[in-house]
Amino acid sequence: MIEFRDYQSDIIAKGTEVIRDHGFLYLAMEVRTGKTLTSLGIVDKVGAVNALFITKKKAMQSIIEDYDNLKPRFPLYVINYESLHKLPKLTWDMVICDEAHTMGAFPKPSKRAKQVRDIVRDCNSKVILLSGTPTPESFSQMYHQVYSITTNPFSHHKSFYKFASEFVNVFQRKIGSHMINDYSRGSTKILDVMQPYMISYSQKEAGFKVETKETVLHCAMSRETYNLANRLKKDLVVEGSEEVILADTAVKLMSKLHQIYSGTIKFESGNSMVMDLSKGQFIKKKFEGKKIGIFYKFKEELNVLKKVYKDSLTTDLEEFNTTDKNIALQIVSGREGISLRQADCLVFFNIDFSATSYWQARDRMSTKDRLHNQVYWIFSIDGIESDIYKAVSKKKNYTVRHFKREFLNL
Repeated sequence: MIEFRDYQSDIIAKGTEVIRDHGFLYLAMEVRTGKTLTSLGIVDKVGAVNALFITKKKAMQSIIEDYDNLKPRFPLYVINYESLHKLPKLTWDMVICDEAHTMGAFPKPSKRAKQVRDIVRDCNSKVILLSGTPTPESFSQMYHQVYSITTNPFSHHKSFYKFASEFVNVFQRKIGSHMINDYSRGSTKILDVMQPYMISYSQKEAGFKVETKETVLHCAMSRETYNLANRLKKDLVVEGSEEVILADTAVKLMSKLHQIYSGTIKFESGNSMVMDLSKGQFIKKKFEGKKIGIFYKFKEELNVLKKVYKDSLTTDLEEFNTTDKNIALQIVSGREGISLRQADCLVFFNIDFSATSYWQARDRMSTKDRLHNQVYWIFSIDGIESDIYKAVSKKKNYTVRHFKREFLNL
């Protein structure tokens, strides 16, 4: 049976009080500090009868393992957000929402936020929200994370727009030929108001002394790859005998070049293909003999890796943990809720535009007992990836504005 660390026991005691006083708790614990186990400890201490744990698909198995090892007194049903429409009609007196920040879309609520709201309100559930990064891009992301909870401190604002009138500095920006309201400048007062309902805990407080060393390696792509990229930058369209690559806007050009410089392309028809195995071959040669976790961005990049690694590659976490195979994970789906502590190092085949993806994915190996992490970024020579890295490593999303200024020199 698992024994909680001292800080987890303290958080369980405090969290139980918050749940009993307010009906919900936001557990803002940084990655690898044990959010899942701590939340299960709180649910057990509260005396829940029927608990629902909503998470990402890739994290489900580890949550079930934590539950089995903890052996709490309550039954737990684990489901991923994408399968909520299949949820059995039971009364859940406790709902745990993992990676709660993924419900933070605004000004309109996302589908998953609406689904969680319906479950919580139908069952009058107590709620625990979990996230290492509650508001990764804007404080405005808090509203729809908590709006399913009738006791949340913003509940007197019946819509995000009414909430914004008090807590957001709304401004206008131009999109194409239209001016739209931008609600991203949420006030720090949002977190102040949430303070009584939140418990935060950092890796530093937990005693982590992890040093993450990042190394950027540059890979030469094929001559055909560079010719295609240069032609697209010049003409904004490349027509083949059966397919067309169209980049008639800056957003499309940014996306297409991002694909091409790593050796894949998605055509205007929606079809996609692998064009260049150079990055995959570079990674295989460079990390021969190491057990590695590889993050990719576009789906065809997984096909590059499969062609190069063949049977020595898996996409299944359990298989990775129990065999000598390397694992390949898509950045957005693999950046949260899983541990790659079995990996010798992490290797990024490509890089995402999101600063959140950068900070979360690079930390997948961290544990309290591991002092050194090694992360490698594989960028094509003269590609777009280095410019993306400059932005996201400074906690800024890479945007068309960056692309025009730094890559196209406009």
